[in-house]
Amino acid sequence: MRIYQTEWAAGRRRAVREALAASAGERILDMGCGPGFYCSELAEDVGLSGCVFGVDLSPANIAVAVRRCAGQANVEFRVGEASSLPMEDSSVDAAISVQVLEYVADVPAALSELRRVLRPGGRVVVWDVDWATVSWHSAEPERMVRVLAAWDQHLAHRSVPRALGPALQAAGFVEVAARAHPMLVTGSQPELDYGLAITPLLTSFVSGRGGVSEAEARAWADEQEDLRERGEYYFACLQACFTATLSDAEPANEVQRRGG
Repeated sequence: MRIYQTEWAAGRRRAVREALAASAGERILDMGCGPGFYCSELAEDVGLSGCVFGVDLSPANIAVAVRRCAGQANVEFRVGEASSLPMEDSSVDAAISVQVLEYVADVPAALSELRRVLRPGGRVVVWDVDWATVSWHSAEPERMVRVLAAWDQHLAHRSVPRALGPALQAAGFVEVAARAHPMLVTGSQPELDYGLAITPLLTSFVSGRGGVSEAEARAWADEQEDLRERGEYYFACLQACFTATLSDAEPANEVQRRGG
């Protein structure tokens, strides 16, 4: 949970909510809701006349989200995949997908599902990381390269934002726009940093992968902590926030598929 509790994560939630601009009474979907932080905050935005639906592939995440949103009667959770959402057609006014599509093998299928569950004119906010832009300081750059290459194995797509604009358009969305959200942390600011927050998870994942031994992974993690303590820490990456509106017309690929 440390990742979600950093100042950086709180700032990202504010940016996502600002981009979505939810109104009282709206029905909002959080696709890939994780432990429910967005759902809890969006529930306040839509009020008791609205509803927030959280969908996640992990029953464990759903269980945590249910506990987080206990007492919020306008939040509902369902276990399901991004490429097969357990939602009815045209059932929500808006949707968010935050750092989800980089883990989804079939991005067009997930966007098609978002299109299906949104009402005509509905809004979507999609936020993902371009992991190829990560710049992470280490006194052993060759090891750093191998650690990051091993970490990439946890992704379905290393740079999903690069093709996300055309993919949204192909799915039938219009008014597609993107805003860059760079992250740069230097010195000793653990409360702000995503990189430090994911270090334990990253260390565990890369151990024994991509030529990174358990000892090397531990040494890398220790080095990052030492750099932080000395005020020499550096982590940077680029994240992208896409906004779009669902067109009333069918996308060209759907018309072609149906033989129109």
